[in-house]
Amino acid sequence: MSEKDHLKENELDFREVTEDGKEEKEEKEAVTGEVVDKSDDEYEKICTICHRPESIAGKMIDLPGNMSVCQDCLQRSFDVMSNGQFDYSSMMNFPGMQMFNMEDMNQAIPKKQKLKKKKKGEERQPILNIKDIPAPHKIKAKLDDFVIGQEHAKKAISVAVYNHYKRVATDTMDDIEIEKSNMLMIGPTGCGKTYLVKTLAKLLDVPLAITDATSLTEAGYIGDDIESVVSKLLAAADNDVEKAEQGIIFIDEIDKIAKKKNTNQRDVSGESVQQGMLKLLEGSEVEVPVGANSKNAMVPLTTVNTRNILFICGGAFPDLENIIKERLTKQASIGFNADLKDKYDHDKKILEKVTIDDLRNFGMIPEFLGRLPIVFTLEGLDEEMLVKILKEPKNAILKQYQKLLALDEVKLDFDDDALLAIAKKAIRKNIGARALRAIIEEFMLDIMYEIPKDDNIGQVVITKAYIEGTGGPRITLRGQDPILLENSNG
Repeated sequence: MSEKDHLKENELDFREVTEDGKEEKEEKEAVTGEVVDKSDDEYEKICTICHRPESIAGKMIDLPGNMSVCQDCLQRSFDVMSNGQFDYSSMMNFPGMQMFNMEDMNQAIPKKQKLKKKKKGEERQPILNIKDIPAPHKIKAKLDDFVIGQEHAKKAISVAVYNHYKRVATDTMDDIEIEKSNMLMIGPTGCGKTYLVKTLAKLLDVPLAITDATSLTEAGYIGDDIESVVSKLLAAADNDVEKAEQGIIFIDEIDKIAKKKNTNQRDVSGESVQQGMLKLLEGSEVEVPVGANSKNAMVPLTTVNTRNILFICGGAFPDLENIIKERLTKQASIGFNADLKDKYDHDKKILEKVTIDDLRNFGMIPEFLGRLPIVFTLEGLDEEMLVKILKEPKNAILKQYQKLLALDEVKLDFDDDALLAIAKKAIRKNIGARALRAIIEEFMLDIMYEIPKDDNIGQVVITKAYIEGTGGPRITLRGQDPILLENSNG
């Protein structure tokens, strides 16, 4: 028998194995009346060799060991063997070479990395129907339940999101194309940038990916590729490409990719990243790995169009205040009515006066800023806002501790002076609302440790003296008068 005849016979064997498997499955279903493992019916098959999905490579050929190979790869293999280019004997005699295990090859594509099939004739449906998209005032009202203050920021993000999903829902209605509403939010650390976006995505029930710009580098360097942000959104959408293409990507620490000044080295994590993100923000087809951040991983690749993905960038932009002050001082320092140089030193709302020129001086390139048309700022938190953050939101920190102690049938209360003392401590730490949790964890430690010991305790009141370390909380036993304990924190 010639070599070509032998190859044809092998190919027929492969087909017979596949057909026998299908017949056996159908026969078993007919006899037992049970459905035999149709969990994979909603997923596409992936070629074990080239990692292309069935929608791109065409119909797959099933091989023993739960392997699937596309017809192109199988034909290439036959061509190599038929031309005599594949020498089994030399391969086996090569030091350290051994035959691969079929089960190991099968493990290269876990089930979670498979792509969902798109049904024939199925058109892309918007996540939110145009009639179901909540109006901006309704979005802001829901945000008010969770986010304290930041009225301008909540209004700006509500309008931008409303317009964006109207754009997605009416994509094919007429010839007028609506531009994307990508956003840039600027605010000091701990003012609620990430929390605002998380709350928004939860209210709208859309896929959300949150990533840091600090790990992004130019292609070819150690770090995450720019396309990895889209890969995270695809994972958040359960590998559903259509759902991911209508999601939200929040890129935090965007100020860390500002153009480096006075450096002779290649700026692989600054200006280069901004340049690489231009097409991503504007809208382009990006090839991303499924289930991994690197394209070199042994995982399938799929194409995601970023045209309808809403990008929200956020950053603290340290020293941006000094750039704004310098510009304002120059404008107002000429003539008889010139302002004093220290006029803007104590202006708490200096960030609201930011312009595109200020951001360019900070190190953001104009092409990048041009793709973020909506720029708004968040206020720094003062004592009054911190007190409200402690007690007013639906999932406020104090409500969380009150619920924890309520499970032990103990009522927890806070004096108003105690809340103000916590806010003052948080202001001194200068890390925004994140300081509140750290402070409360510190003085609640002993209370959470001691209360479960005594079943007679009915109420605990946190006092200002306990927060400042000069006294203790008021403990009320069931059916008795309150007792003032000494401060165990010293």
